[in-house]
Amino acid sequence: MQWKGRRQSDNVEDMRGGGGFSGGGMRFPGGGFPGGGGGRRGGGLSIGGLIAVGLVLWVLGINPLVLLDDSMGGGSTVSDGSSAINRPSAGQADEMRDFVATVLADTEDTWTEIFNAENERYTAPPLVLFTGQIESACGFASAASGPFYCPGDGKVYIDLAFYDELRQNFDAPGDFAQAYVIAHEVGHHVQDLLGVLPAFNEKRQSLGKSAANALSVKVELQADCYAGVWGHYAQKKGILEPGDLNEALNAATQIGDDAIQKRTQGYVVPESFNHGSSADRKRWFKIGYDTGDAGSCDTF
Repeated sequence: MQWKGRRQSDNVEDMRGGGGFSGGGMRFPGGGFPGGGGGRRGGGLSIGGLIAVGLVLWVLGINPLVLLDDSMGGGSTVSDGSSAINRPSAGQADEMRDFVATVLADTEDTWTEIFNAENERYTAPPLVLFTGQIESACGFASAASGPFYCPGDGKVYIDLAFYDELRQNFDAPGDFAQAYVIAHEVGHHVQDLLGVLPAFNEKRQSLGKSAANALSVKVELQADCYAGVWGHYAQKKGILEPGDLNEALNAATQIGDDAIQKRTQGYVVPESFNHGSSADRKRWFKIGYDTGDAGSCDTF
């Protein structure tokens, strides 16, 4: 992926080195559980198929926020800073920060273009870098929660050590795989702007665990599809290199619920899926990538 020398977002909040605090909000059991979430930040959006999806979800009363701790795969084993993963050197960390800021800037450009085409305004999410642990408006999160989006403050959170985890323990190396992680979380922000997540959150109390799991999968797959839409625009700009698409598809495969369950417990329990199978995550990313049409991301 040709990212060096491109615009970097100034929407990055670097809170590394000793944790940090971002907003208030209640704590959720299990750590890093982003429930809550205010209203629609982008106003009454009307983006073609996107808002149509949002209306369908409202009727269904779906609520995936039960599981939006979003580690991209149901949890990881990144430690709080010492043992499981060797953290990058200062120079490497600075380069990774530049990479994240560049990818974030590219998602800003992509979604601004998509929203503008419908005479709507895209409000970009801040991205918070943290080390070990963080307090967000959605509660406490440790690095073990993985990257996540908090609808309570409209921010994306990531401990950069997750990228070592992605490469070493999930066997998903590559800069485009890393970019996919960010684009997925930004996809949740798009859902928030469209009113999908607030609608889910309002209805979640009426859902049992199995129903919440099943519908959570649909939300996660939609975020994968939105990540693919961003990938389509990146490809059109000519910044992708041979093998980049395969990096993202491999990452989607490696972090599928079935792949993780096989790796960690040796067997698969489909009813416990909350992010989607490897095949589904790969398929929906590819749909977004092939079409470049956010309206095609109707996972419901």
